[in-house]
Amino acid sequence: MSYDYRAKKTVIAIASELPVGAAANVIGHLGLSVGNRLDHTDMGHSPMADASGVMHMGISKYPVIVVTAKAARLRKLLVEARAVTDIYIADFPEQMLSTGHDDELVQRLGKLPEVDLKYLGVALHGEAKAIQPLTGKFSLWGSHIA
Repeated sequence: MSYDYRAKKTVIAIASELPVGAAANVIGHLGLSVGNRLDHTDMGHSPMADASGVMHMGISKYPVIVVTAKAARLRKLLVEARAVTDIYIADFPEQMLSTGHDDELVQRLGKLPEVDLKYLGVALHGEAKAIQPLTGKFSLWGSHIA
């Protein structure tokens, strides 16, 4: 069965100010959040066997792209994305790095209005034609590294 691999995509936008270790943490959590919510039809073949018979888990059959933007721009991205229907959105406020566990995070976020949150990452998944206008001008993460 054929599909258009360009029809959908996931874009993870992270704050360009993040050190590499924190960026990897943000990307990992946002990737898990998106993956947990994907329809099974968005995933590739799983499991799949190599020539030795060893089984491997599949991955998304659509592109996953990591881009960067200033943290202040991530808030604008969220506002714009929330106005578009049929895009799954996951966000990563900075409190997620400074709390030790989920219960503590729930308590901390419950005391803050959204306007006071500083976002370190945003993941969008859905139709590529809806996501491209939102993230198309962002820089690829790591593109500045030679």
